[in-house]
Amino acid sequence: MTSSDWALGPFTSPVRVLEDRADVSFACPLSTGPVSWAAKDAFNPGAVVHDGKICLLVRGEDAIGRYAGTSRIGLATSSDGLLFELDPEPVLAPGDDRWQAWEWPGGLEDPRVITAPDGTFVCTYTAFDGKVGCLFVATSRDLRVWTKHGPAFAGSPYVRRPTKAGAILTELRDGRLVAAQVDGKFWMYWGEGTIFAATSADLIRWTPLEADSSPDKYLTWDPEVSGPMGHWQLERVAGPQGLRSLAGPRRTRFDSLLTEPGPPPVLTPNGIVLIYNGANHYKGGAPDTPPFAYQPGQLLFDPADPTAVIGRLERPFLTIDSSEAQGQIGNVCFAEGLVAFDGQWLLYSGLADSRIGVSVAPIGFHV
Repeated sequence: MTSSDWALGPFTSPVRVLEDRADVSFACPLSTGPVSWAAKDAFNPGAVVHDGKICLLVRGEDAIGRYAGTSRIGLATSSDGLLFELDPEPVLAPGDDRWQAWEWPGGLEDPRVITAPDGTFVCTYTAFDGKVGCLFVATSRDLRVWTKHGPAFAGSPYVRRPTKAGAILTELRDGRLVAAQVDGKFWMYWGEGTIFAATSADLIRWTPLEADSSPDKYLTWDPEVSGPMGHWQLERVAGPQGLRSLAGPRRTRFDSLLTEPGPPPVLTPNGIVLIYNGANHYKGGAPDTPPFAYQPGQLLFDPADPTAVIGRLERPFLTIDSSEAQGQIGNVCFAEGLVAFDGQWLLYSGLADSRIGVSVAPIGFHV
């Protein structure tokens, strides 16, 4: 196995499968009159296989919200992964419920979805009140009726801090991706800028991994103890706890500005493969890449220690042509949904924050 043979792929360039739809509307309980919830954009989808079909949880934006359009999540289904039928009403949206203050008027952004071992679908998304994004969790048995569970980090010091992009670890079982455990825990990579991790017992409530941010040492005198330093003992005092950073930007590379988890990572024979999205810095970034351009890369984590990076691609593995690079935000290829289907990987990406494309690769592992 070479230094990059562990990576998923090679993938084809994205082919457009879905875009904005002004003809789908619903009666939003927080607005007056019908709202065309995907009239402006349809992008950044989560993906899962259900009843033999590929199902996308699509982020749609209307054209009337204050923050470049309020975001809602709709369901699109396909028998081949290319031709999709979009449900007329969103399946997850801001409403007159206990989470309204967290989700309105910005909306529900960037869903990622996995299948739990018991068949339940678990969706992570960003609840955006217009000022701060917060990572939320919802569950469903059929992808249409959802239960919102609120902040993924409820009860932790991070519940009111900006959090997003929760990608839950999966593995291939009988040809489909299912949530996987390591040492009896579910794992999730998350964050924007830097990639962090969290663990859970139930896929709903998550505990972020922390590390001592400023450890210190000091000497103590103990007449009852004798060692290499005599009665003096070197003690370590933990500093304040902070989030444990696993991977971040690299100067002069395509991911020099930020790194953000993409679709749910996959436990493979070579380790945990995480597709992530990197953005290029306007200073000191990759000279052959436009400033602020988003392109996906891949990270490899140790399966025995999901916090340890043991491999990373040097360059993005997916790019978009000029015709798909134009849109709400140009030069963005944002990978977010991954499924195993008919012996192939189907990777769904948001293109220019405006539409959705699919890339295809054979399923195979070099060991």
